[in-house]
Parts: sequence; C-alpha cells; structure tokens
Amino acid sequence: MNRRTYLTVVSSVGIAATAGCSGLAENQTLSDPTVNTESSGRKALVFTSNSEEVGHFGVDGSVESGRIDLSTEIWHREGTHVTSIKLRVQMPETATESLAEVAVISPVEGDSSPPPSIALYTPDRALGTIIEITDLDDLADETISTLNLIVFPRSETATALNIRVTIELAGNGVLSSDYILDGELQLEYPELDNQ
Repeated sequence: MNRRTYLTVVSSVGIAATAGCSGLAENQTLSDPTVNTESSGRKALVFTSNSEEVGHFGVDGSVESGRIDLSTEIWHREGTHVTSIKLRVQMPETATESLAEVAVISPVEGDSSPPPSIALYTPDRALGTIIEITDLDDLADETISTLNLIVFPRSETATALNIRVTIELAGNGVLSSDYILDGELQLEYPELDNQ
C-alpha cells in the first residue's frame, strides 16, 4: 500500500471523527430544579438532564442564639467537576431595609490542595450577600460538604431565607457536557421569632 495514501486516509478518518464528536458535547443550563423538602429549613435543589441527576445543592439549617447555622452539600455526577460556585444569600422580608450579615465559617478545601479563592461581598444594585468560590483544585471532583455559613438576620421579625445558587460544572472528557445549575432555595426558620 502506498504510505502517503495510507496517511491521508488515517488523517481524513481522524478529522471526520473529531468533527462528528464535537457536536456531541453540550453546554446546558439547568434552571428548573426539583425541590426536595425534609423540613422548612432543610431542602435540596435537584438538577436533572434527560431524567438523570446531574447535581444537587442541599442546605440543612438550624437556629441558635438568634442566628441561622447552615451546612451545605454540593454533589455532582461522576465525569464532571465544579469550576465555580456562586451563592446569593438574602432575607427577603428585610432585604431593602437592612441586609443580613453572612459569614463563611469553615475551610472550603480539598485533601491536598490549597484553599480555593473565596469572595464575599454585597453587590451595588442587587439584594443580598454574594459568595463566590473558584479555583477549587482537587475539591472540584468531590462532593463538597465543607461549605458552612452563619446568617445573622439583623431583624427580630425576619424568618425567611433565600439562597440563589449558580454552580458551573465542566465535563471531564471531550464528549462530556458542561452544565450551569441555576436555582433558588426558599427556606423558613420560624423559630427565629421566638428568640
């Protein structure tokens, strides 16, 4: 067989395979999650694509000494990794009068990598406090259950807490899809009224 012809055929097949595969990978925004509720202060947003769970964001909150302690969990399916997390935390009953104070209380880091980049700020023209986490390194491939928050309502009457979630997932392979998980949890802590 002529070597030049053979190389041309192999190159052509490789190009055709690459061109065909590029159409399989997708960028999907999943913005209609199912809300799983265990109680008014313990809920999860579950994001699915083609009837398969892609990821979820869960919150388990409790009230102590007039503040809300929140533990969170971010799970994503195998073959994806987290590239960024953005949370907007607000108490809607008093959001226009006085912002709740929000603190990140636990180290958000993996087993062997430096901690990720965390920004905590109040935007100029939007209500609530923003928490942005990027550069997750080895934590990006894991279920993230080390992100804990404290919310101080700064109001004696506010009992509702909303968390707007935007999580970006990237596929680990050429054929894998990238996802943006976007949704909002609405939580209630009526025990704040009694403290």
